Amino acid sequence: MKVYTSKEELKDEIQKTYTKFIAEFDNIPEDMKDLRAEEIDRTPAENLAYQVGWTTLVLKWEQDERNGLEVKTPSDQFKWNQLRELYQWFTDTYAKLSLQELRTTLDMNIQKIYEMIDSMSDKDIFLPHRRKWADDATKSAVWEVYKFIHVNTVAPFGTFRTKIRKWKKFMM
Repeated sequence: MKVYTSKEELKDEIQKTYTKFIAEFDNIPEDMKDLRAEEIDRTPAENLAYQVGWTTLVLKWEQDERNGLEVKTPSDQFKWNQLRELYQWFTDTYAKLSLQELRTTLDMNIQKIYEMIDSMSDKDIFLPHRRKWADDATKSAVWEVYKFIHVNTVAPFGTFRTKIRKWKKFMM
């Protein structure tokens, strides 16, 4: 996993990977958003729904902790051994939206993640044991907040960009 030396470097990497990822949806017609390509595990709508779901959760974890609430990761309804069910919940909740609505929601989430990063100190982002939600999310590993941000933005933007490009080759 990439190690970042500053908040700006983290935000720049999110921006770089997000810009490439979201541009892949520019020429996908709305009437194709739910079409599944045989070798690709997600439709375009499901691809975006997954990203909306995870970025929404990251923001919720931080907001709940700031509000003094008990944070349950990955969510109030699902445990870590129920990720398949969580992904289905993302699909059921978000994939019914139009591609434009999904893109707008994801854009807003990314902007809020930038704001979250800006509102936190370097220590809060880059040192362990600075957020209870980060400590509670991993039972055996120690993860700093930036790692949760990375694995829910930068990493899937790259992976899912490849998947949506393959989908486009099969479907368009």
